[in-house]
Amino acid sequence: MEKILLFAGTTEGRFIWEYCSELNIPVTASVATEYGESVLPPNEISDILVGRMDEQQMEELLFGSQYVLVIDATHPYAREVTINIKTACIKHNTPYVRVLRESQIIPGVIQVDNIYEAANYLNTHEGAALITTGSKELQVFSQIRDYRKRLTVRILPDYENVKQCMELGFTGRNLICMQGPFSEEFNLALLKEIKASYLVTKEAGAYGGFLEKVHAAEKAGAQVIVIKRPEAEKGYTLQEVTEKLKKLIPPAAAD
Repeated sequence: MEKILLFAGTTEGRFIWEYCSELNIPVTASVATEYGESVLPPNEISDILVGRMDEQQMEELLFGSQYVLVIDATHPYAREVTINIKTACIKHNTPYVRVLRESQIIPGVIQVDNIYEAANYLNTHEGAALITTGSKELQVFSQIRDYRKRLTVRILPDYENVKQCMELGFTGRNLICMQGPFSEEFNLALLKEIKASYLVTKEAGAYGGFLEKVHAAEKAGAQVIVIKRPEAEKGYTLQEVTEKLKKLIPPAAAD
């Protein structure tokens, strides 16, 4: 039976996993953490690989494999991971599909090229801020003056993420661990609770809850600072990917 290799870890990845389950298409999902595994519903015909992989490990996974398609549903900002997946697929002549999130640029936000520029802006302006850029680069924000008083970070509830945050000094009320995306109402309540003057986020698109953050910040009177995407990508929308998947439905399931 034809099988798909899905690099997940996002809302789109979870949707594709569930969609393939409905279509009775077997999938191997690759996720970076045990938390990423926990949000994928059990599936008898599919399996999950847990742990970050480099390019060589991806190549070993594809070598002589039964995978007829590789779907890259990783985060828009995980550029190195996407490059490694693409390279491995090219070397083993395996069809590759990149799932794209539509870009959403909103008037009135401050756009910066990277997380260092975002941190520098906060370091030169007064006021509390909600940081929603993930845990990977929080070291940069820990260099901001009075960051323990001014910054509240919101991250996924993963043990390693929490440990890293606490080691950097983000603890107690300044550390929120929850799975998103979040509603506009929830974001608004949180921004008001911490009396935020700023909200720092990545332009993660509709499935990442980007607009809900922006609209909440507008209502709370908080300035939005957006870290731009690394670069424009080529790929397919989630709807286009689901259309491709329909062509892989096993004959027995299609009857």
